[in-house]
Amino acid sequence: MKVIGLTGNIASGKSSVSKILRDLGAKIIDMDSIAKEIQNTNYKGVVDKIRETFGVSVFQNGKQLDRRALGNIVFSDKKMLEKLNNIMIPVMTERLLEELEKAKNENVDVVVVDAAILIEANWDRFTDEVWVVYTPKELQVKRLIERENIDKELALERVNSQMRIEEKMKRANVIIDNSGDFEDLKQKVLELWRKMKSST
Repeated sequence: MKVIGLTGNIASGKSSVSKILRDLGAKIIDMDSIAKEIQNTNYKGVVDKIRETFGVSVFQNGKQLDRRALGNIVFSDKKMLEKLNNIMIPVMTERLLEELEKAKNENVDVVVVDAAILIEANWDRFTDEVWVVYTPKELQVKRLIERENIDKELALERVNSQMRIEEKMKRANVIIDNSGDFEDLKQKVLELWRKMKSST
């Protein structure tokens, strides 16, 4: 079983690459979906820990976790982001290992661990290769403004809250430049897939 760690910063096109790989037959482990599932079910009491750390302001009606409110706090304060990661990453790692074991038992050929924080969480240690999706910062900001309908200041704040893409690229086996359009991206991913398949 080949395990690819797929990462990239916000609005880089990582999700598009993930979808292309899914269509090509890879099994995707979407760490963002796992994070939501953990929070929705209060798995291992993570929601209780979030409430203790961030207070009731990140909850709607004091009950339902408000991810947007939580995001606004952690994207503007790196210490708060670190606190959230300290709550979430150990539990997410546990779930990731369960999913990898399940894929192995199902004789899956190619698994993609799709995670924005792949490097920060050290999940790359569970992969055979790291693929980083790169987009220039100004294009990231432009896409984020259009996608999230937010102003430039907030978009920049979100981009700057993440590990610098150059740091992630240092840990990459493959760098996918997504400065072009979707067709261009698709061709690059298809070529990488063919190369990978012919070498296994």
